[in-house]
Amino acid sequence: MRLADVIETSRAVGSTPGRKAKIAAVAELIRTAGPDEIHPVVGWLSGEPRQGRIGIGWRTLAAARPEPADQTSLSVGDVDAALTGLTTISGSGSTARRRDALVSLLGAATADEQDFLVRLITGELRQGALEGVATDAIALASDVPQTVVRRAVMLSGDLGATARAAMIDGADALEAFRLTVGRPIRPMLASPGESMAAAHAQLGPDLVVEHKLDGARIQVHRDGDDVTIVTRTLRDITSSVPELVELVRALPCTLVVLDGETLALNDSGRPRPFQETMSRFGSAEGELLLRPYFFDCLHLDGVDLLDEPLERRIAALDAVAGEHRIPAIIRPSAEQAQAHFEAAIDAGHEGAMAKALDSVYAAGRRGKSWLKIKPEHTLDLVVLAAEWGYGRRTGWLSNLHLGARDPDGGPPIMVGKTFKGLTDELLRWQTEEFPRHERDRDQHTVFLHPEIVVEIELDGVQTSSRYPGGVALRFARVLRYRPDKTAADADTIDSVRELRAGGPASS
Repeated sequence: MRLADVIETSRAVGSTPGRKAKIAAVAELIRTAGPDEIHPVVGWLSGEPRQGRIGIGWRTLAAARPEPADQTSLSVGDVDAALTGLTTISGSGSTARRRDALVSLLGAATADEQDFLVRLITGELRQGALEGVATDAIALASDVPQTVVRRAVMLSGDLGATARAAMIDGADALEAFRLTVGRPIRPMLASPGESMAAAHAQLGPDLVVEHKLDGARIQVHRDGDDVTIVTRTLRDITSSVPELVELVRALPCTLVVLDGETLALNDSGRPRPFQETMSRFGSAEGELLLRPYFFDCLHLDGVDLLDEPLERRIAALDAVAGEHRIPAIIRPSAEQAQAHFEAAIDAGHEGAMAKALDSVYAAGRRGKSWLKIKPEHTLDLVVLAAEWGYGRRTGWLSNLHLGARDPDGGPPIMVGKTFKGLTDELLRWQTEEFPRHERDRDQHTVFLHPEIVVEIELDGVQTSSRYPGGVALRFARVLRYRPDKTAADADTIDSVRELRAGGPASS
């Protein structure tokens, strides 16, 4: 299969409005791919090379980009092998050798192929917007039920590997996928809830209400003395959090997989700013100690608990890490649930979670068995551009262009602008950081590759013909940037539109 075939499908999917048509196009490409091409092809369409992050930035690629080839000649195998080669280059002289390898690859590519490869290598395609489409396309192409494919993707953490197994060996191969201690799985996410009273009425009396901490999501795996800790995006941070590793090694078990959050506290026991917690993920150094708060147990000493009801998983969690469990109350009355929510706010946390005690663990937002309730409307949006400021903000990148994720695989959809909430510290950070993500600029604006996620507080959403999604944010203001999230974690245009109807937002 040619690289050009993949690009043609990617372009067709991006320009096709209907989800069914997108799924059909991707499914046809998967059917056409050879056994060794399935994994890279599916990964590329969702922005994930088989080799993982290549670790090459825009400036390196720009310096290595030669004149494009006149005719297409690159195959999927050629590109996959070249990407593997790039990940193996290290040691003395590696910078020059990496540049030579890039020149060789890009020199064999046409202009369209160069653009695609640059976006793939730098992670611009890694929006996750196409993941749902690709998952359903795997099911269609392989004639395997969607539920089986989705579960296999959760357990493997690898869309391409799941596609290859489905196409070669079918449903039996996917049903054989098991949770493996030490191999991260994709996390279950909560849907937005309107209020604690509404959540209690929706889920019924058999629920647990937990504090929703202003921390960072972590997944912990322990096999004997071997401990692995990853973020919500499955990035390995084990070496940066030795205090968490030590704590997990001391738990009374041999094998365990835990889901939870971690954060730093001040001397009074209140959460420190989110950015201070995130700063520890890049370095083991620093005086701040992270504290874990676990809310789920997915495996304990040889027993998989994914398909067990949450109530049993909580019992396992209490048995192995009860003293580190997130503050929670089981089967509260509506009044008790509201009091627990208010206690979380008073303690400096974001809000509360309401979860059905009979819910099983499923990656992503599947149904409404987990609900998150916050006192204010917030959205996680993608920064599309920033305008140069004027007056007191002259010389700083200021007014942000904000986009919501297209759930059907298109580029983010602009829903508004704001400069409110930007402190001098954030203005300085933006002005330094945004040019590293620049894709274009004019006299007034720097346009960015859609990679940076910002949390926005707003009063609501109104119908508007000004923006392509038909809606615009009302009184939007910046709360904070979310380095723990990628564009794949941003809220969708559907979540924004729900606010117009008076429904909740996601965060």
